[in-house]
Amino acid sequence: MARQASANISSDRRDGMTVLRAGAASLLATCGLWLAAPLTAQDIQLDELIPDTAVADPEGWAAQGASPEAATGAPAPEAPLAPLTEVTVAWPDRMELPPLLPLEPDGEQVEFASFPEAIAPLPATSDERLSPELVLAFPEDPAQFPLRGEFVSRFAGLSTIAGLEDDGNIGRLAAQARSDEALLARLLRIYGFFDAQLIRSVEPGEPPQVRFAVLPGVRYQVGAVELGALAQTGADFPALRAAYRVQPGDPVSLDAISNERFALDQALGESGYPFASVAEPELLVDHARQQGDVTMAVAPGGRYNFGNVTSNLPEFLSGRHLARIARFDAGETYQRSLALDLRRAVLATGLVGSVTVTPVAVAEPQGGQPGTVDMAVELSPAPLRTLAGSVGFGTEEGLRLEASWEHRNLFPPEGALRLRGILGTQEQLAGVTFRRNNFRGRDRILTLDAYASTLDYDAYDARTVALTGTYEKISTLLFQKRHSWAIGFETLLTAEREADAAGVFGPRQTYFIAALPAYGQVDTSDDLLDPTRGWRLSARLSPEVSGSGGVRSFYLRSQADAAYYRQINQRVVLAGRARLASIPGAPVDAIAPSRRLYAGGGGSVRGYGYRQIGPLNAIGDPVGGRSLAEFSLEARVRTPLFDGALGVVPFIDAGSVGSDPLPGFDDIKFGAGIGLRYLTSFGPLRLDLGVPLNPGPNDSFLAVHVALGQAF
Repeated sequence: MARQASANISSDRRDGMTVLRAGAASLLATCGLWLAAPLTAQDIQLDELIPDTAVADPEGWAAQGASPEAATGAPAPEAPLAPLTEVTVAWPDRMELPPLLPLEPDGEQVEFASFPEAIAPLPATSDERLSPELVLAFPEDPAQFPLRGEFVSRFAGLSTIAGLEDDGNIGRLAAQARSDEALLARLLRIYGFFDAQLIRSVEPGEPPQVRFAVLPGVRYQVGAVELGALAQTGADFPALRAAYRVQPGDPVSLDAISNERFALDQALGESGYPFASVAEPELLVDHARQQGDVTMAVAPGGRYNFGNVTSNLPEFLSGRHLARIARFDAGETYQRSLALDLRRAVLATGLVGSVTVTPVAVAEPQGGQPGTVDMAVELSPAPLRTLAGSVGFGTEEGLRLEASWEHRNLFPPEGALRLRGILGTQEQLAGVTFRRNNFRGRDRILTLDAYASTLDYDAYDARTVALTGTYEKISTLLFQKRHSWAIGFETLLTAEREADAAGVFGPRQTYFIAALPAYGQVDTSDDLLDPTRGWRLSARLSPEVSGSGGVRSFYLRSQADAAYYRQINQRVVLAGRARLASIPGAPVDAIAPSRRLYAGGGGSVRGYGYRQIGPLNAIGDPVGGRSLAEFSLEARVRTPLFDGALGVVPFIDAGSVGSDPLPGFDDIKFGAGIGLRYLTSFGPLRLDLGVPLNPGPNDSFLAVHVALGQAF
């Protein structure tokens, strides 16, 4: 080691004298050599400190020791070191330190903290398992957290753990546990538990499991409630304040604090305040009081009544006509819902692409009296002409092509002209229709229709020219009504003939018919095209006079319909219907074949052809009757296919047509089958496959029916 060190140090000397001299001075101090006179690093030679004998025998040389003369070649010093003038601190052996005095007691007793009682254990809990990987633990006493059921349901719908399948990945589970912990904390604050504690534990296993111990603590209460300038509403203030159902002393619920804002805004809009504004609520939590103070800026803006209705396109839809559509009159208290209803009604005309209804103040409130707002309606017209066509096919009805052209505002306001034509296996028709919507009142329709048609059935054919008129208030796809009605007139000139026993048509018989039909319905169902609950009850009466061959006959066509819908669960709806009809007053032969009663088809007894049920002639074709009875029962089952849009409908129908005015069941026909329903945004598309259970001689073994909407 010494040789190696010497070699290294010699090499360092050749590289630089400064390093060697510093190293030598350090070595002298380390070995404790006493020098006869002050030396500097420049006076020391490394070869003089380590002689050759030391290199040859390092252990022997070290045992001999070294004198200052041997180390330096100079005599030992005879005088002490010269004083260091730069150092002003006395040497320790010459310093006199004052004696340490004992500390006097200050009179205060010092005590150490002690824990005479053990820390209280956590309260007893009961577990709520949401998935194999997730468990929530709540206080066992329900009174400590009465919202447990609602809280768990809400958390389960948002949890990142509860909705996933177990894959045994504890790393993934731990990361999601942190996210769910933050979610739990937010939900607890939403319900007013601002001092709640959560204890999270992730336990390995098969599968690994996350457990949250939920210690809700005290639920905070609502403190002060400040609603801005709401008190300026005067006599309306008590009702408006009651509309915001957050009161001092209520348990804090961030949901209620926020949602009730919309209730107050709606109450202001329904009480005559069109320009009211309600800001987002703020909650100031005071942990010392365990309360939260609610502040919400409310500016009522003054109370108003309805004025006039104005239109930006008076030649297209005048303000006068729009006022007729509106469900309010000038001078009534402003209601926001009625303004929105006016907008919907204008859209329902089908004449506009967009519409806005804006309240415009024309008189400010004064002296406690309400002001006046006009309703400014701004319209943009939609395309007014429509060309439409459809193709249909039924196994019993054959092919049917239908086309129409319509101008929906040819005679403003809302006067439509429609041309239509039908070309089919059993029916051909050409007609022209005039219709005016919202005539003399909201949702009232005046219709005048003239047409010429031919009907070609196995039992009879008819050549008819007719003029009809109807004034009605009925349900539409946008506005389903609880009560509907219609009155009208019919005048027909029809030439008809029937087939004889051999199936050969006889001579035509001409009938002139005049009728005054009337209709009424009560509808409590929840949907026009696809009802799931409720019922419908309707009746039709049509007193008629018929003249043929100099013989005049009077009779009454009557019909009653009832339908009932019951939802069994989210996927199954049971539906049933019944229909009874009668024509008293004249024998069958005095009634034109086209005015008699028939059954069968997609809206009647499925499995049979259209109008193929009734008294038969000698060759088995129905000739119609004076009474009718029909019954249907079906189950509408929604499947999970196509995201729940596809449904199946098993059904059974029954129907009977008799020659007497009172319905009978001597020759009742049954049909059964299954249907498919594809649910769309505008209603279900229907495909029914029916078979006759007791077919007649001319009935097919299978009938196919396609239409929009349910069968009833």
